[in-house]
Amino acid sequence: MKKKIIPVIAAAALILVVVLFMFLGRVIEKYTPSKERADLSEYYHIASDTEAAILFNNTLIEHKAKMINGIPYLSCETVKSLINNRFYWDARENILRYAAPDRLVSVHTESNEYTVAKDTYSLDHVIVKADSQTAYIAIDFVKLYSDFTYEVFSSPDRVVITNAWGDYTVATAKKATELRTLGGIKSPILADIEKNAELTVLKPDETWTEVVTGDGIIGYIKTKCLNESSVKEIRSDYVPEEFTHITKNFKINMAWHQVTNTSANGNIAAVLQETKGINVISPTWFYLNGNDGSIASLASNDYVNYCHQNGVEVWALVSNLENTEVSTTEVLTHTSKRDKLVNDIISAAIQYNLDGINLDFEAIDPVVEDSYIQFVRELSLKCANNGIVLSVDNYVPTDYTAFYNRKEQGLFADYVIIMGYDEHYNGSDEGSTASIGFVKTGVENTLKEVPASQVILGMPFFTRIWCKTPKAGETGETQGEDSADSYINYDLSSYAAGMSEVQNLISVNGAETRWLDDLGQYYAEYENSGSIYQIWVEDAASLEEKLKVMDSYGLAGGAFWKLGLERSAVWDTIIKYIN
Repeated sequence: MKKKIIPVIAAAALILVVVLFMFLGRVIEKYTPSKERADLSEYYHIASDTEAAILFNNTLIEHKAKMINGIPYLSCETVKSLINNRFYWDARENILRYAAPDRLVSVHTESNEYTVAKDTYSLDHVIVKADSQTAYIAIDFVKLYSDFTYEVFSSPDRVVITNAWGDYTVATAKKATELRTLGGIKSPILADIEKNAELTVLKPDETWTEVVTGDGIIGYIKTKCLNESSVKEIRSDYVPEEFTHITKNFKINMAWHQVTNTSANGNIAAVLQETKGINVISPTWFYLNGNDGSIASLASNDYVNYCHQNGVEVWALVSNLENTEVSTTEVLTHTSKRDKLVNDIISAAIQYNLDGINLDFEAIDPVVEDSYIQFVRELSLKCANNGIVLSVDNYVPTDYTAFYNRKEQGLFADYVIIMGYDEHYNGSDEGSTASIGFVKTGVENTLKEVPASQVILGMPFFTRIWCKTPKAGETGETQGEDSADSYINYDLSSYAAGMSEVQNLISVNGAETRWLDDLGQYYAEYENSGSIYQIWVEDAASLEEKLKVMDSYGLAGGAFWKLGLERSAVWDTIIKYIN
């Protein structure tokens, strides 16, 4: 029996030993840190030798830099979205531009030279590279005009960029240890951390803390390997350039004077005699007239001289609406054509001794938003160099007009004018041309982007006459108390009318007016030849409500569209607020 039992015991013992070793092996394996090292190129998602990862404010981003001869180049999209949106790239003519507060910088692709105004400078490498997709700008050139710091590291190539200034949480390593891809000793090693190495803490945790190293590697370190954290302030040494403006030491009382032919300029004496307190007049003299950027002119030296003799400045209007065969998009998106447009405007302003330019570019395609605001920048610089005031007309702010970039306009232009009218227009539903709520909201939203000292409120001397005509063969049905809603099926039309015409229509048709507190104006309605006419009246009373808004928000002044549509009584109201 003993001979039979001994082998069994030996076998069992052997099995036990084997199991024990297996268990110990698994325990050792479980608690032994992995020595596997992560492939940093894969970690940074670097696909080629010319790519470099970008760590932006301690975050690995999808954008990549391009390494050329050891120098990082950032795509124009990266620069504009993350660092400085004032860089403008013209892919059609391969020109990079940057508008500083007082000068224009230009660079052609594959050149190491750049011009600042009329002076030429250079770097020891190409500044702009371009391919079929985008332009890439040398990072040191971007740094000349932008508030950020950067460092470049290799193996693999990566660029660490910082432009978020303030307090950061940092901690030093208690001892030499490893930085891993995830929390846990089995995660691959990203980097070896030396004792006393300073790390920026991203996400503290009881066991594993997410940190970033000074050379831009984000990973996890055992929390017990970190000394107590502290706060470190990172400051910028960049000195921002200041924007200056040509502003007047008086409230602006401006009116647009629609001039459609040169002979109309001879009426300026009669036109001014019908006004009171006007200190700026804006004749509609210039418009975009060619796809090369040329302009048409109706300007007159005699007109300007007469205005100056009577203490009135002339801010001539430049429009893009008159010649429908000209493409605003074509002109604005080509640097050479945009330059011609700017130069022609400035030449005309100098030739006619103008005090200012009033830019009125409307119905712009949103796809040219960058080109439009670049046009404003470039025109403003030329205006400033010649002592010419630049004002820019704008719709009241809406989501679909945000691309006009009023904030940037406010930095470069001297005045931003709110066209506080056309709340309802030909082709829309019937309603007020400029209700007080519409005007007030427009002012408040504009002031979120532009200082009040640069904002001028545009107000209407006109309203619309709305006509509801029942459709032929369709029976009208009463719907509500107002006769304006008497017909469910009708044709709606409208036209713009001046104040005198409106009062005459109300009088001739025996219409009664009633004041609408919520709209800040009178409303009139009458029937004629089976049609219903509705008028939201613009007169001295409605204008005063708008002037009160202008006054209460401390705006730079008011502007009025257009001379000839007002009644004489409104000027007494206007000079109560703009004296």
